[in-house]
Amino acid sequence: MSESFPTTQLDRPLRIAFFGTPEFAATCMREIYGGKHEIVAVITSPDKKAGRGHQMRSSEVKKAAVELGLPIHQPTNLKSPEFVATITGLDCDLAVVVAFRMLPQLVWDAPRFGSINLHASLLPQLRGAAPIQWAIRHKLTETGVTTFSLQQAIDTGDILLQAKVSIMPSETAATLHDKLLYQGKQLLAQTLEKLANGQLKAIPQHTMEADSPRLEAPKLNRTNCRIDWSQNADSVEHMIRSLNPYPSSICGTPWGDFKVLTARLAEVDFTLKKPGDATIHKDRLFVACQDRWLELMEIVPNGKRSMEVKAWINGLQPSKRETLGDWS
Repeated sequence: MSESFPTTQLDRPLRIAFFGTPEFAATCMREIYGGKHEIVAVITSPDKKAGRGHQMRSSEVKKAAVELGLPIHQPTNLKSPEFVATITGLDCDLAVVVAFRMLPQLVWDAPRFGSINLHASLLPQLRGAAPIQWAIRHKLTETGVTTFSLQQAIDTGDILLQAKVSIMPSETAATLHDKLLYQGKQLLAQTLEKLANGQLKAIPQHTMEADSPRLEAPKLNRTNCRIDWSQNADSVEHMIRSLNPYPSSICGTPWGDFKVLTARLAEVDFTLKKPGDATIHKDRLFVACQDRWLELMEIVPNGKRSMEVKAWINGLQPSKRETLGDWS
C-alpha cells in the first residue's frame, strides 16, 4: 500500500515508473527525463500491426524510451502476477500516468507514494477519454490541465495542481492539444518538484464547488462523431472544429460517408431548406442546419484524401450538382 506524500524534502531524486502511449505522453516523459528525477521503467502498449502493409508499429512512448535508453515493459495483461511483481520489484517512489489505459489497484498502489495522472481538463470537469475534443464541443472558453492521484474510479482522484488554458473562437482539437501539452508537461514537472520538496497537498474532488453543470468527455466513436444537422449551425461548427484533425466529423452523402474537416457559418440570402439538405451555390457547398446554412470548406470524400470543397465540386458531373440530396 502506498504512503502519503512526504511532508519534508527528500534527500534523493524520485524513482519514477512512467506509463503512457501517444505523443502527448512521450513529450511529458522527455520533460521528466530532462529533470533531476530518475525514470526507472517505461510501461507502454504492445507493438501493433498498422497501415496497409500490416507492419508492427511501436507507440510514441516506446520510440522515445528507446532513444533515451530507458528500460521498457509492454504488458498485455496489467493484472498478471508477473507484471505486478515487476512493478513491485522496481522499488519506485511514484508512477506517472499520461494517456494510458486504466490501471488495476495492485499496480497504481504499488509505488511508495502511489500514482499521479495528468488529465487534459480542469477536473472535476470533463472526466473521460476525450477532454480536449469535448471542451470545444461544449463551447467552453476555458479549460486546462490537472495532476491528480489515481483512485479506483477513473478521473476521480484527489487534485494536486491545475493550470488554466483559454480556448480561442477558432480553436481546433489540434491547436488546443498543443497548448494543453505545453502547460501539461510543465505542470507535471512542478508536481514532481513539490512532492520531492514535501510541499504537495491533495484536494478531494468532492470538496470542490461547481461553478457550472458537470460536463463529461466520453470516448469518441462513429455515433458521437456523426453530424446532426438538426442542431443549430453554431453547435455543428463547434463539433467540426473539436474533431479536427482526428477523428473528424462524419456525415452521410449519396456517395457514402464523408468526413468534414473545416466549415464556417454562412451569410447567404437564399432560402433555408430542411436540416441536412445540401446545395451548391456559386461553386460553394452549403448544408442546412436547424437555423441557418453552414458552408463546408474542407472534406474527405469516401475513399479519398482531404481536399478543398471547390476541387470536389469541380470533379462532379454537371447533372449531379443539382441533386446533392440529403446529407443526414
